[in-house]
Amino acid sequence: MPFEADRDVPGLVVKFGDYPLHHGGVGAIRSLGRLGVPMYAVTEDPYTPAAASRYLKKAFVWPTTGAEDPARLVEGLLRIGGRIGRPSVLIPTDEEAAVLIAEHQAELAGPFLFPRVDPALPRRLASKQGLHELCVEHGIASPSAAFPRSYDDVVAFAETARFPVVAKNREAFVRRSRPAVHGTTRVATRAGLLALARDWGPEPGVILQEYLPREQAEDWIVHACFDRDSQPLALFTGVKVRSWPPHAGMTAHAYVVDNPELADLAARFVKEIGFTGVVDLDLRFDRRDGQYKLLDFNPRVGAQFRLFESEAGVDVVRALHLDLTGRPVPEGEQRTGHRYVVENIDLPALLAYRRGGYTTPHAPARASGTELAWFAGDDPLPFLTMLARFARPGAKHLYQLWRTHRRGGSTATK
Repeated sequence: MPFEADRDVPGLVVKFGDYPLHHGGVGAIRSLGRLGVPMYAVTEDPYTPAAASRYLKKAFVWPTTGAEDPARLVEGLLRIGGRIGRPSVLIPTDEEAAVLIAEHQAELAGPFLFPRVDPALPRRLASKQGLHELCVEHGIASPSAAFPRSYDDVVAFAETARFPVVAKNREAFVRRSRPAVHGTTRVATRAGLLALARDWGPEPGVILQEYLPREQAEDWIVHACFDRDSQPLALFTGVKVRSWPPHAGMTAHAYVVDNPELADLAARFVKEIGFTGVVDLDLRFDRRDGQYKLLDFNPRVGAQFRLFESEAGVDVVRALHLDLTGRPVPEGEQRTGHRYVVENIDLPALLAYRRGGYTTPHAPARASGTELAWFAGDDPLPFLTMLARFARPGAKHLYQLWRTHRRGGSTATK
């Protein structure tokens, strides 16, 4: 490595909710752990893949739902900080953690290091409505959308809408407590939309969005880390070949592909809104009008961030740690042609994509290298733990999602 990380400053991976098979956390533990940085993580129980990593110094077992009172979550983080005993870099891997850190910076500033950002901005970015409004304000293309406030609003929308349409939970934070839909859902007909809407109550917490046809689209991702002046310390672009559930969920297979236009768009948007820290963006290129349309702005580390590494060995987690510990982030080109595969979801995704008309012409014909989400020769236990925990419930979950997809709906994890 052309750089050395500060081994006196640990990293703490933070997430809330019960989803133990999370490869993004494992990736963060390995990324900094391989540099000799002491790594800690919040886990649901002692037997998660993250807890099994050889690079994890200690797992703090803390079962949460993601819907607890913020004061309780802050208190819990402060207790963990006290047990670590020295300032640590916080690495949020879900929206709940990212928003909590931003909104409680004063309380967390003592035992933790993290980027300082407008406290209201991460919550707004994680909101589908908030992100759409920011896109309109800053001239960033996004799918057209409506935000119904009543059942009558849904009926009025259905009268003029062009189907299919997409329904999403308006706020990221209702996905575990009171979701209107179980993720991103494609609705094929007016009757289907009205049937769904009857269960949404008097104030539907949904966004109804234009559907971008799969055969006319290509999915792209941007991962980056920005300094206190919202300048990129590391910025990467890639194309998503497959996701699970299909076209709506977590990346299952992707490639690093140079895209200067997309990189400039992302850097400009982040600079204008003044964001600081790590971002994970999902965009869909619409071949009908030649525009990249922003679908999601995740103000935290993305699960597939290990797809991206510069020739200098920098990924977004390493860039974050270097910056927060006062060390320069080496420049370097991204590893074009490298690919990323999530072993437990890529096979069902492959079978599903073979049935559709989706293509990725920008994906290279052959990978220059492969990063697996779970398996690593120097750290095999997370992979084995994933297999043990995934086999029965994972197969059942994949089957349920497959049935949902075949009925015309796609459910996402966002």
